[in-house]
Amino acid sequence: MLDTYLNELDAALPSLLGEGGAQVAALTRHRLLDKPHGDLPRWHDAVTALPPGPAPCRLDRDRVTIGEPGAVDPEVLDAALRGLMPWRKGPFEFFGTHIDTEWRSDWKWQRVAPHLSDLRGRRVLDVGCGSGYHGWRMAGAGAAQVLGIDPTVLFLMQYLAVKRFTPETPFWFAPLRMEELPAGLAAFDTVFSMGVLYHRRSPLDHLLELRDALRPGGELVLETLVVEGDERAVLMPEGRYAAMRNVFFLPSTEHLAVWLRRCGFDRVRCVDECVTTVDEQRATDWMRFQSLPDFLDPDDPTRSREGYPAPRRAVMIARKA
Repeated sequence: MLDTYLNELDAALPSLLGEGGAQVAALTRHRLLDKPHGDLPRWHDAVTALPPGPAPCRLDRDRVTIGEPGAVDPEVLDAALRGLMPWRKGPFEFFGTHIDTEWRSDWKWQRVAPHLSDLRGRRVLDVGCGSGYHGWRMAGAGAAQVLGIDPTVLFLMQYLAVKRFTPETPFWFAPLRMEELPAGLAAFDTVFSMGVLYHRRSPLDHLLELRDALRPGGELVLETLVVEGDERAVLMPEGRYAAMRNVFFLPSTEHLAVWLRRCGFDRVRCVDECVTTVDEQRATDWMRFQSLPDFLDPDDPTRSREGYPAPRRAVMIARKA
């Protein structure tokens, strides 16, 4: 299975990244073959235990839907899919089995999608793509080519569980960080970075990397944690934020707009801002660890358990000037 995936990625990368494709292919092979994650054999077995593809897929639904209910043995299917737990981004439905993921990522897509430039025919990069849920929705919206990147190998295997059934869909995944892509690509019509910026010690460097991946006039879709306030407001937690260790900068939307303009974007606008609810992020039978309800102050859910404002997220859209 991995050989097939790597060969298909090798074939796709030149059209996506030009000469930089060889660098990405080599790093992917190194990560999976030379220094593999210790759980990779177990995850590989889980994917290969799934029924063979292809199968009918619907990528334009809130639940990315694979196959028809009852077409396969539900117990075998359930065991294979549970071998890829925890499932954090979704939801998905495999042959009638609903994977109720930690995040209702469809709600985020519903907030983002009405404000996008038409994705039909566009070349798209999804940074920090997780399981690939949003990448499948981008492909379902008509994107000509989608490249998702995320360093978490489990997420790659969850992506491959879907790709098994829709091999012709033009969505590829490389287990890399943004800074590992070749610099100055200027290759994509639309770049998504959702849930990444606040994990970066240098958020301006991340915005510059995103800008450099876009063609001139390309569109950035940026979703991140924010705080309320004017153009001077920004929070840097002293320690953890909502139990997360690696959270660095939470700006207001007005302050974030300043960052974007300073980094070479124009037509900057905030298209959505809302507090994350415990209905959108929570533990489920497919993600049994602690989640947002455990990370809030039990006596005041408007605060994190560390005393900071509860998670609030904004979606910014901007154009590479």
